[in-house]
Amino acid sequence: MTALSSDTHPKMEALQIQLWRQASPTRKMHMLAQLNASVRLLALKGLRAQYAQATEAELRRRLAGLLLGEELARKVYGDLPHAK
Repeated sequence: MTALSSDTHPKMEALQIQLWRQASPTRKMHMLAQLNASVRLLALKGLRAQYAQATEAELRRRLAGLLLGEELARKVYGDLPHAK
């Protein structure tokens, strides 16, 4: 098996994979939810840096564009508000 991460020792990576395989479905869903929340926070932080003058509504809409794709985000949430 090839390494999943170049910065992790192979023995530690094997242990991590073993622990993932042993985790209950509930635990796996909890880990996935935490990862999803982390990705959203990082994406919002990046958007705030890129669009420093944007309102929270505009940032949420831009996040929707990243997560859903612009076409679907536009259909669901409408066009981006005009940035000030």
